[in-house]
Amino acid sequence: MIRRSTTGLMKHADFILIDLICMQASFVIAYWLFHGFLNPYANEAFQFQAAVLAAAQLVVIVFIGNYSGILKRGRIDEAIAVIKYMISVFLIALVYLFIVHETGIVSRLQYGFTAVLFVLLSWTFRFLNKNRINAQIVKKTRHIVLITIKKMLPQAMEKICSDKACSVQRIFLLDRKKDISEYEGIPVHSLNGKNTKDLVQNWVDEAVVVPPENGETYKELTDLTEQLINAGIVVSYVVDVPDSGNWTAAQVNTLGNYKVFTTSLRSVSMWELALKRAIDIIGSLVGCLITGILYIFVAPLIRFKSPGSVFFTQERIGQNGKPFTMHKFRTMYPDAEDRKPSLMSQNKVKSNMMFKMDDDPRIIGSEKKDRHGKACGIGNILRAYSLDEFPQFLDVLRGDMSLVGWRPCTMEEWENYNMEHRIRASMKPGITGIWQVSGRSNLTDFDEVVKMDREYIENWSIGLDLRILIKTVWVVMTRKGAA
Repeated sequence: MIRRSTTGLMKHADFILIDLICMQASFVIAYWLFHGFLNPYANEAFQFQAAVLAAAQLVVIVFIGNYSGILKRGRIDEAIAVIKYMISVFLIALVYLFIVHETGIVSRLQYGFTAVLFVLLSWTFRFLNKNRINAQIVKKTRHIVLITIKKMLPQAMEKICSDKACSVQRIFLLDRKKDISEYEGIPVHSLNGKNTKDLVQNWVDEAVVVPPENGETYKELTDLTEQLINAGIVVSYVVDVPDSGNWTAAQVNTLGNYKVFTTSLRSVSMWELALKRAIDIIGSLVGCLITGILYIFVAPLIRFKSPGSVFFTQERIGQNGKPFTMHKFRTMYPDAEDRKPSLMSQNKVKSNMMFKMDDDPRIIGSEKKDRHGKACGIGNILRAYSLDEFPQFLDVLRGDMSLVGWRPCTMEEWENYNMEHRIRASMKPGITGIWQVSGRSNLTDFDEVVKMDREYIENWSIGLDLRILIKTVWVVMTRKGAA
């Protein structure tokens, strides 16, 4: 999908929340000035007014907007923006109260104080939030791969690096100049099959193409762009865009001093991403609470059957190929990874892109069998009911994972991915996903798994995520999940 800047998304979400809180705080303070330190929300008339103001704010946010370019505004420009916002909100609120014949409940003087207090509070907290964001923005570096020609390289590096949140990690030259191996300490490569494969195996947030100023085109560039898009990597063009190519989703963005044309497999709105993240946060908080309760019962059982850590941590691949540490309740013996190579011949996934086997002897207590000969140890039970996955709610809360997505692969598996497989990493990995609840959780064809993940990305919506979450609960409760 097109990566709408996560930093920008969270900035806007912060500012929206600040304005909503400041409006209610101003309303309460103004009420106290005229009525004493009482609860305004205990009065039905004032409850209605507060709700109307909040609703008017949402109308302004959705249909008028006030946050475009907010980080670049100075103090005076921000004050003007806040005043415009305040006027819009109060006009909408008063017009609505007039239409429903409720203007009689409004105290003009109290509304005036509310407006003045809001301007002061919002202006102050917007600037405090902007200072916080500017202090952190350097830490949120985007890993850039630059594709250009040798002549354009100095200019391209200067302009891209003017954005402190961007870091060029590798350079690919279209004109195949081999007389330089690095530029300012950054590796320089020509385009070939091996280098292209290496490109997608590393952490890449965006590929930036700076073509020649004379309009000269390179066939390799069109082919490479097609491959990058199909691998789920965001591609940004600085000047011209080739006429051929499957540009499914495109938009114009700013990168340093450049205006770039960004293309990818799918585009979603800022509000959809904000809502998905909000659902992730709410769900992960509930999940972390349940995890704490489970720990009380699960930890002693794991330690009794297999001394060692209760938790299993492993470096996995996240969105855009960025590594992160995933957490689970440990369901395997401590030497499980060491024993894995000797069991690869029993892997049900022929391509070795994933590892699945029946009756895995590395699972804690798997030597215990029920009357049907099926393993029924503590590790098997935790996996059958997906209880081992609950610590991953912490990874969701941290932002490394989502409730719904693709199952994060290991480093070893990632190294074997080809360009088409890499599409999975264009979204955050999830605790559950489309193929786990489709009745096909025992798939052994990895290409089919990738196909389903791609269909999920292309058809993603909040409604689809909610359906998958509901189905996940049903699958787990009916013990249809993979052990």
